[in-house]
Amino acid sequence: MEDSNQLVMNKKQLLKSVLWAFFIGAVVLVTAVLPAEYGIDPLGTGKLFGFSKLYMDDAPSVTTEENSITVQTDVELLKLKKLGSPPSTPKPEEAKNPAPISQLAMRTDTICVLVPAGKGLEYKFRALKLGSIKYDWNTSESNIVYIDFHGEVYQENPPEEVFYESYTLAYSNNMAGTFTAPFDGKHGWYFRNRNVSDVIVTLHLEGQYELLDGYKQE
Repeated sequence: MEDSNQLVMNKKQLLKSVLWAFFIGAVVLVTAVLPAEYGIDPLGTGKLFGFSKLYMDDAPSVTTEENSITVQTDVELLKLKKLGSPPSTPKPEEAKNPAPISQLAMRTDTICVLVPAGKGLEYKFRALKLGSIKYDWNTSESNIVYIDFHGEVYQENPPEEVFYESYTLAYSNNMAGTFTAPFDGKHGWYFRNRNVSDVIVTLHLEGQYELLDGYKQE
């Protein structure tokens, strides 16, 4: 039977190995684990070796008043039946008229529309068929309002029940887009303010349109 040459560590060597293991573990903890897992970097080694980039803060971010968004959940569900005039109101024949040879001159405007608390009002502009308009609008204090972006066909002798076509129904505090008029007429927004305080809607327009006398602001 052959003798076994196994090494046997005495107490001093064992204690030394434990201390070295503890030291190495502490170094790894301070230089890598703390910066990567907890964002704590007392020696700056996390930044030096890139471990700090691995840290992700799970705490909810603080929302400032400047970038806060008002969310209104108690709103009515929007449905197809609310889009435009009822089927009993026929679409005017004038909507089929061809687009003009030339469009209205390009222009830009900024309009502030005051919508009283608990009230609704319209703001419209005129555009010829196939006229193109860019727009954006936002509300004061990021208040949510109901909007119906729609248009009415131009008629020399409009009937009592005027036809209108809805392009967008929404609850929002901000919207932007590009609009191409499907017919010559008045186009714009109905804003409904269901808040307890007045809301100012700031509207920017750019394109081929003209402001209407009843909606111009001095």
